[in-house]
Amino acid sequence: MFLKSLTITRGNGVIIRGIDFHLGLNLIVDETPVRSGKETGNNVGKTTVLKLVDFCLGASAKGIFSDSENKKNEYRLVKDFLLNNKVLVSLVLKDNLLQEMSQEVLIERNFLSRNAKIQRINGCDTTDVEFEKTLTDILFPGHYGKKPTFRQIIAHNVRYEDISINNTLKNINHYTRDDEYETLYLFLFGCNFKKGDTKQELRSQLTIEEGFKKRLESEQTKSAYETALALLQSEIDELERKKSLFNLNPNFEADLDILNNVKYQINLVSSEIGRLELRKSLILEAQGEIQAGESNIDLKQLQQIYQQATSLVSGIQKTFQELYDFHNRMIESKIRFITKDLPEIDLQCTAKRNYLKRLLAEEAELSTVIIRSDSFEVLEKLIVELNAKYQKKGDYENTVRQLNAVDLKLSELNEDLSSIDNELFSDDFYLKIKDRINKFNRHFSSVSHELYGEKYALKVDPKVVKGRRLYEFSAFNLNFSSGKKQGEISCFDVAYTLFADEEHIPCMHFLLNDKKELMHGNQLLKIANLVNARGLQFVASILKDKLPEELNKEEYVILKLSQEDKLFRIKTE
Repeated sequence: MFLKSLTITRGNGVIIRGIDFHLGLNLIVDETPVRSGKETGNNVGKTTVLKLVDFCLGASAKGIFSDSENKKNEYRLVKDFLLNNKVLVSLVLKDNLLQEMSQEVLIERNFLSRNAKIQRINGCDTTDVEFEKTLTDILFPGHYGKKPTFRQIIAHNVRYEDISINNTLKNINHYTRDDEYETLYLFLFGCNFKKGDTKQELRSQLTIEEGFKKRLESEQTKSAYETALALLQSEIDELERKKSLFNLNPNFEADLDILNNVKYQINLVSSEIGRLELRKSLILEAQGEIQAGESNIDLKQLQQIYQQATSLVSGIQKTFQELYDFHNRMIESKIRFITKDLPEIDLQCTAKRNYLKRLLAEEAELSTVIIRSDSFEVLEKLIVELNAKYQKKGDYENTVRQLNAVDLKLSELNEDLSSIDNELFSDDFYLKIKDRINKFNRHFSSVSHELYGEKYALKVDPKVVKGRRLYEFSAFNLNFSSGKKQGEISCFDVAYTLFADEEHIPCMHFLLNDKKELMHGNQLLKIANLVNARGLQFVASILKDKLPEELNKEEYVILKLSQEDKLFRIKTE
């Protein structure tokens, strides 16, 4: 898919901006003049154009009017303008810009909420979940609901945030895990792994169990509890020895022993109930997160709309019902996997609570009998101390028991994960990855040599992170020089598009880049020649004084902005 046009319209239909894209180099130029050696063209909107394209592809609206360095800071002037004028952004994607009849996709979004919100694809209103699903089905057919996500797949096509401008591969956000990057690049290079979803479910379960264990060990480790238990038992034995020296009647001592045991059992059962409820809560939280992705659609109301869509868009072979059923079956499967222990947990909770009621009744009865004894005052201090020890012992024993259970569960999950990893890290699969990387590197080194006279390459290394195996992808310079990061990024993006086309892997054919003034003019000229020759789209924002004279032509410039003519043309008094 290529970018065909981006239109910014007021709610009354008046067009604020209409931007047409073409093959090759597309420049967004800030023409604000340089004064006293300083660029005064900040905030004219050249980066916002890239953000608006990304917004139409599912990015958050906050990125349009928030400070990139501090998301809490908002540009009220811009935000109020977008809301008060009911601004609508329309993006048209086209399968082939040279073929008039090739498939087009119209995406429309505004910045309002609730009933006033517009979020349409090819004229059909969508919810947030349906929006991403529809985009995924159109651009990456059959992939919705799988890893990596649509937003992760297209991350390298849209580079305007600092992390994506400065990093070739780890370009999504600072919270993205290494195993998520592994999944992403295995997908991008066509090394699909059939058990990828199962691996993600296991990691979800591992996260729950590890979180539970972390809570249990928030104060002390398992070994510390075991050591404390041994010392506590010694103290209990000494107190019991002292108690045995009292000359008590047999019934009193027997009742007292029974009461101590009942108190111990009460504490033990209470702790077990707490543990079961905590586990249930964690499972329900995970279930809720998964259910958030379930689709609830009134099929009767959308039937006519879907028929219209299929008549307009060729090549759709799946019915709406089939897509709907597949999505919900996938969600239901994940829910069943996560919640399979809930019935047993509920049964255990019910049984434990009934048992606890009987113990409490027995405790009350025994306490009444013992309090009537004349010997109670003599033993009161000793009994209080002994009861406290037994209570603490019950707490520690229950915590150790829970930790043992968690360790067993973690061991089982890690064993299942290891079984999957054995296939993922087999010699055959590793050779498959290396073969794909070698094919990609033919493009990567060729493009980088053409642009910089250097040869960049990608490598993949199996490594172990926190006890878990994964593939790490990284770029390096075959000439072993420091290289140029901006150039490396552009070379990678261009090379990947060429590789994907060669391997028939679905991909976007446009590359959005901000701050290209950081790149030397000669390299920008070479990129222009390269993308023009290869039929790609390279959209870049740049300051006019950094623009090579050879590129300062109408055939390259698609939009000119300045302090006098900013993107949204907001009038201020």
